[in-house]
Amino acid sequence: MKYLLIIPLFFFLMNSFAQPTAIIDKCQNYFQDKYISDGQQYRALLAGEEVAEFHATFYEDSRYRLAACGARDNQTIVFNVYDKERNLLFTNKDYDNAPYWDFYFSSTTDCIIEARLDTNVLNSGIVFLFIGFEH
Repeated sequence: MKYLLIIPLFFFLMNSFAQPTAIIDKCQNYFQDKYISDGQQYRALLAGEEVAEFHATFYEDSRYRLAACGARDNQTIVFNVYDKERNLLFTNKDYDNAPYWDFYFSSTTDCIIEARLDTNVLNSGIVFLFIGFEH
């Protein structure tokens, strides 16, 4: 009986370790020409209605690209960008859960980025966010 539990667990763990590399590669494709990743990987394992929260500072007179990627389909992730007073600056939900969006900041702004799964499509999974700046 113990062996029957170990075998599925082994395949689950192997699949979990293989997926992040593919997700990262897929997400970095959004930065090919114009943008350079800031080198950070913001990630979370989410289930149901859980929300991951990340903090970033965007600097004056700079252009950025925020990309959200997941294991199944990049449009399964909803992300919101707020200022530090929690005023909503952007949500990709208004744009069919677009997997990336470009931003320009006219002043240095501390932001809160929230990411969650579109539970109509996916109930659990890994969420990756990448921030790139224009070069």
